[in-house]
Amino acid sequence: MAPRPAPPCDDPVRVAWTCADHPRDAAQQLFRELDPPSLAGVLLFCSSRYPLAELAAAINACSEGLTVIGCTSSGEITSEGTAEGTITAIGFPASHFTLTSARFDELDAFEEGAAQSVVRELVGSAVAASRGLGPAVDHAAIFLVDGLSHREEMLTVTVQDALGKIPLIGGSSGDGLAFKETFIFESGQFRRDAALVAILSSSRPLKVFRAQHYHPGSTKMVITGADPVGRVVTEINAEPAAQEYARLTGVTVDQLGSNVFAAHPPMVRAGGEYYVRSIQSANPDDSLTFYCAIDEGVVLTLGEGSDIVGGLSDLFDDLDRSVGGIDRIIGFDCVLNKVEIEQRQLTRKVSKLMVDNRVTGFNTYGEQYHALHVNQTFSGLAIGGGR
Repeated sequence: MAPRPAPPCDDPVRVAWTCADHPRDAAQQLFRELDPPSLAGVLLFCSSRYPLAELAAAINACSEGLTVIGCTSSGEITSEGTAEGTITAIGFPASHFTLTSARFDELDAFEEGAAQSVVRELVGSAVAASRGLGPAVDHAAIFLVDGLSHREEMLTVTVQDALGKIPLIGGSSGDGLAFKETFIFESGQFRRDAALVAILSSSRPLKVFRAQHYHPGSTKMVITGADPVGRVVTEINAEPAAQEYARLTGVTVDQLGSNVFAAHPPMVRAGGEYYVRSIQSANPDDSLTFYCAIDEGVVLTLGEGSDIVGGLSDLFDDLDRSVGGIDRIIGFDCVLNKVEIEQRQLTRKVSKLMVDNRVTGFNTYGEQYHALHVNQTFSGLAIGGGR
């Protein structure tokens, strides 16, 4: 596996990352490498280990009024490979890009009609702002949301509907595997219970994608008890959920954890395709908490993994052809993919693939693709080098 040759590109997308401990040092290092005056905007992903109020102040001091968006992560994909406890950032050169954003707060009170008006106005602003980029402009919407909000499904459908033909891609913010506090960054602050949509416009080719390395197996189960609002399943096949899932996967209840959930993901069929519905945790009352919406009567099939490295290699080849040479890929990779990759001892190989194909991104609590909220995918946005 050799690094992919860089495409002809007069002003490539900038990337920077840092593991500096002090927020001021970290921000200064990032923006020194990114060169803010030359940029249309910055997208960043940061470990939740940082004191976020201090980090926000440091970012604001370095970004000189630039549009900066981002979120906390469950691991980062840097220009030197996969990492934890870092900040990674992507800078979009103003010569070929514009970036406009809008935010939604208090997601429990989210009003669909008002939100669609905001998004339609954002589309108009993005189109107007990008007219100076030339006659051929591509648009893609980047969506970031509080990963503990449990509102991704409704938000994604609502936003994609208002975006029209502009495709949506994104991820749910994380905090390692702590499941305590997750944040987005917009308008100079890290915020909980919030989401943002940003339209990236470019004179270069843009392509959103979704890939998963699971296929449905032969073991099926039916959700017979659930709390859809809390994403909690209480019964599977009329048995306590954790006990029945453990039996079906060949482990004991006390062995249930991220390793088992990553290796044996439940999948649901919709529109002729299978999508993963990942389990977040097994609870003391023998219920299971899911990352995605779940309800009674849903039939699930246990997924089986396939060749991760080979699948990614094929994906990158396809993306390279689609955009006429990859300048940069913004990647949203589910945290449970990371767990399984570590479990299979493939971290070094996958990390090298990410570097060789110029991927920068983060590990998520869920991914958004068009109008779907999905799990255990590697999704993202491929940016070409030119037309």
